[in-house]
Amino acid sequence: MALDMTATPDRLLPDILLSVRGLNVVAGDRPILTDISFDLAPRSILSVIGATGSGKTVLARALASWLSAPLRVTGGEIRFRGRDLVADPAHARNLAGREIAYVGGNPAGALDPTMTVGAQLVEKLRAVRPDISAEAARQKAIRLLEAVHIPSAARRFHEYPFQYSGGMMQRAMIVDALISDPALLIADNITQPLDVTVAAQILKLMRELNSEFSTAILFICSSLPVACDASDEVMVLHEGRVVERQTPAALVAGPEHSYTRALISELPTLWQDGQTGAGRDIDRNRRAIMSIRGLAKAYEVRARGQAGVSRVQAVRNVEFDVFPGDNFGVVGESGCGKSSLMRLLTGLERPDAGSVFFEGENVAAASPRRLRELRRRFQLVLQDPYGCLPPQSPIGAILEEPLKIHRIGNAAERRDRARAVMAEVGLDDSLYRSLPTGLSAGQRQRLNVARAMILEPRLLIMDETLSALDQTEQGKLLDLFDKLQAQHGFTYIFISHDLTMVRQVCSRIAVMYLGETVEVAPNERLFFDPGHPYSRALLSAAPTLEERRYRPEDCLLEGEPPSPIDLPPGCAFASRCPQAFERCRAENPALRARGGHALAACFLNPEPDIALPENALPETATETPHA
Repeated sequence: MALDMTATPDRLLPDILLSVRGLNVVAGDRPILTDISFDLAPRSILSVIGATGSGKTVLARALASWLSAPLRVTGGEIRFRGRDLVADPAHARNLAGREIAYVGGNPAGALDPTMTVGAQLVEKLRAVRPDISAEAARQKAIRLLEAVHIPSAARRFHEYPFQYSGGMMQRAMIVDALISDPALLIADNITQPLDVTVAAQILKLMRELNSEFSTAILFICSSLPVACDASDEVMVLHEGRVVERQTPAALVAGPEHSYTRALISELPTLWQDGQTGAGRDIDRNRRAIMSIRGLAKAYEVRARGQAGVSRVQAVRNVEFDVFPGDNFGVVGESGCGKSSLMRLLTGLERPDAGSVFFEGENVAAASPRRLRELRRRFQLVLQDPYGCLPPQSPIGAILEEPLKIHRIGNAAERRDRARAVMAEVGLDDSLYRSLPTGLSAGQRQRLNVARAMILEPRLLIMDETLSALDQTEQGKLLDLFDKLQAQHGFTYIFISHDLTMVRQVCSRIAVMYLGETVEVAPNERLFFDPGHPYSRALLSAAPTLEERRYRPEDCLLEGEPPSPIDLPPGCAFASRCPQAFERCRAENPALRARGGHALAACFLNPEPDIALPENALPETATETPHA
């Protein structure tokens, strides 16, 4: 959408805080931003949306005067309260951190681990306001910590960043930005690393702060539903250019640019009937390919500055079955135990209690030699497309390594198999002798999938496999999984925090909270009739452009989850549950059948006089595991 460039000059308009005209940024000789123009009024919220590589973060850093080589501004104006910051870099540097504040998406990397959070906030405030006393700065910092809903703010003021959860660290970084009373807050992907319920709290908080402190906000993100939830207007970036700007309602109802229309059409849905994963037919009369019973794992940790050790209850009371041909999802927030569960399912760690039966054999009790043999039949694809690959090994060698480990084929046969699996996942044969360093994130993840598939496993375990990719790449990989599953007939367990993705691909889903499975249900049942309040909270907070079935104001969680080191008696969710009653705080509910192949651990459900069906238990559970 072309912006009106014939309006009255910005310096004559008192209701324009920030005015950008014809901004161009390059990296060396390569254009990154081209002819960017927009206005931002005081007290307004403008979201900037675009795919990875569209220039969103470069724009944010240009406005905050934080560009570093090889990035540089080659033309245009950035007027803040009528004064051009491009023409006056000294004034721009003086505004940075004072009038114009920036919050990024990596709070753990931005906070000094050697200083308490409070000391860092006081240091920042006294740097921009040397006239303020240490005590006045301390009081203001605590007031702002309270304003962003950090519990026990006066006590948390004296704690170190490692003692904060991810959501609390992001709140602390917002306080760090607000402590100088800026007129403009640039929030760059601040919800991307957060879980949906915490991200929903942060979006609500941004609205509150915008109202209370009259701070204009430029909200950078890669999720269109989040952008629409967060802002008064949405500006769409594509290949370094502004292609559209509208109110959220107008943008969704009538996108004007083809890129925006494609972006909306590709968005996965939560409530549409006939989802791919929801419609998969599973034969529950067959023996489960993987069956988990009473699984538990704790880790000993030593608290900083304290004697002795504490035990973190990472996984406890986990139970579910995965049937042949199933696409089984495991969802939950960070810290719920998903990744610890993955390590137990694959035999990377031994459980403290419980069993993991794979095709009737207890993985948890298998010898190292037998475990290596079993791993031919189940494989793992991890989250990080960069850290999972040896950078100095050619792609062909990476793919052939599993075949060598399991002594499959001769050199020529291994080479042929590697080239064949490259073709299956959509990697060009010319990459066979190339290093993975030149691959995009999507290509690297295809290589990870190829490495797992080369052994022709029966079960594929995917731990946040797509979370590092943008929406377009995620869609391509999901299509690839469908094609490979149709060709090879494998089963997969899909571990994720993304409900929209799980809705697309999984036939049955387990919901985890603080190490426990609180619900296991078929796809349709979970999304349309969840049996646990935590499941409803997740669904109410999931970013979507659809009309919500569950209102955030009814379900959204306040506060932080209990510590896994010091779990309360009763249900671990009771302190955050809007429907909790006395029994919930005294007794921990077990998973109970609620009809339709669904289970939930909640006293709010009727207690039927039925037990788990016999075919849900592993047939060989009483057999002696392989030594």
